[in-house]
Amino acid sequence: FTLPRAGGDEDPAHTSVASAGPTPSPSASTADRAGRLAALLPPDVGEIEEVSLAVLIKNATPEQARTDYLGPLDGHYAFRKGGGVGYLVLVLEDREAVERKTGRPADPDEDLCVRVGQEPTRTDCEREALPDGRTLTTWHDSMDYSGDDNVRWGPELVGRLAQSDGSQFLVRSSTGFEGSGTQGPLLSEPPLSRQQLKKLLTGPEVLPKG
Repeated sequence: FTLPRAGGDEDPAHTSVASAGPTPSPSASTADRAGRLAALLPPDVGEIEEVSLAVLIKNATPEQARTDYLGPLDGHYAFRKGGGVGYLVLVLEDREAVERKTGRPADPDEDLCVRVGQEPTRTDCEREALPDGRTLTTWHDSMDYSGDDNVRWGPELVGRLAQSDGSQFLVRSSTGFEGSGTQGPLLSEPPLSRQQLKKLLTGPEVLPKG
């Protein structure tokens, strides 16, 4: 499973998070996490269930797919609506993780809507500087390129929230995928809209406690 490029010196098309998967624990079970996410969203987004895309697509075992998430709502979620299945992926990367991947920390002053070098153009890109110093950038990705998985992703809405401490949230609101491991047809639209992504990413519920 891969994330489209979110700026900086990352891989031109994808940043791998294939190992990401739910980490069961008494305080943050998958059902509890999906329920807490659902409580923040309107009911018309559909039925929400936490899943592991590594298990679905790469045939990883739950043990192989397990990871330690930083944020209380980080994870992969299936959204079932009208017979289709889309996905939401939310990941908080701390400063060290961002530096390992891009060579520098996340920078709220960076404008991801400006194309640099040979990187892909971000369609319908919107950048918003928030009052607290963070910057939220969202754009649409047609996903019309092939990856290393035997799947084809549908169009999606992508977001990055760059924070002043050098960390960042990465999010995908995907219409779904076809091929190996698919759970159903694509949704006609991404499961969460741009405004719904903004409300989710800027709310206190996604931040680590303490």
